[in-house]
Amino acid sequence: MSRTTPSLSRSHPKSYDYLLKFLLVGDSDVGKQEILSGLDDGSQESPFCGSSGVAYKTTTILLDGKRIKLQLWESSGQGRFSTIIRSYSRGAQGIILVYDITNKWSFDGIDRWLTEVEEHAPGIPKILIGNRLHLAFKRQVSEGTAESYARKHSMVFFEVSPLCNYNITESFVELSRMALLRNGMERLWRSNRVLSLQELCCRAIVARTTVYSIEQLPLPIPLKSCLKSYSMTTYKSRPHIPNTRDKSLKKTKQLHHPCDSLTSQCRKSCSIS
Repeated sequence: MSRTTPSLSRSHPKSYDYLLKFLLVGDSDVGKQEILSGLDDGSQESPFCGSSGVAYKTTTILLDGKRIKLQLWESSGQGRFSTIIRSYSRGAQGIILVYDITNKWSFDGIDRWLTEVEEHAPGIPKILIGNRLHLAFKRQVSEGTAESYARKHSMVFFEVSPLCNYNITESFVELSRMALLRNGMERLWRSNRVLSLQELCCRAIVARTTVYSIEQLPLPIPLKSCLKSYSMTTYKSRPHIPNTRDKSLKKTKQLHHPCDSLTSQCRKSCSIS
């Protein structure tokens, strides 16, 4: 993630909140260019495009109310560009390993790319993408096989289709979330995230009742448990503001209570006797 200089940020406000660099790796002809060509904004801006086998394209996504600008770097996948992969993977915040679901050899080659990434950029968040889902009738790699492989290597798995625009943005959003979590940025963008309808309802109910009064609400038991958990985790540290109006009413009731004097006299008389 990079930041602009103060002079530039004052004169030209940034159109994004975070800048992330992702690297697409995989064998040649697995459709990495197909994934990049379907993106909405940005163009191939890299000065190395066409000559050294590396190009990047920019796009902007929305993650929990924050604008994330992505630099998506793509290599040709040929062996002679391995040195470029090594240099560019060091500055990346995420790795996208791509294979073709209609080509078993491209899936077998993921091991080589994964070894390369782990050697030169250990610990970087990674996702596994099975491309060309629209050609599922020619599938050579089953979804279960790829999913178990991704789980074994602690990766998130997606099957995508650039032709149908299926799971392209979703995979980028998930990798961006993983990259921000790894860099400790969650506390900065969590306050601006878009709340779900369930969380909005829980917040509204918990703000107007106590954890003990939730049991009396005419709601299903699973929903009551969710409300109790939300109340104890979210509003546990909320300071209690005393109601001064209730205190004043209690004081007035105590001052004008008709039985106070009688009670005190009875107690005194009993103590004398």
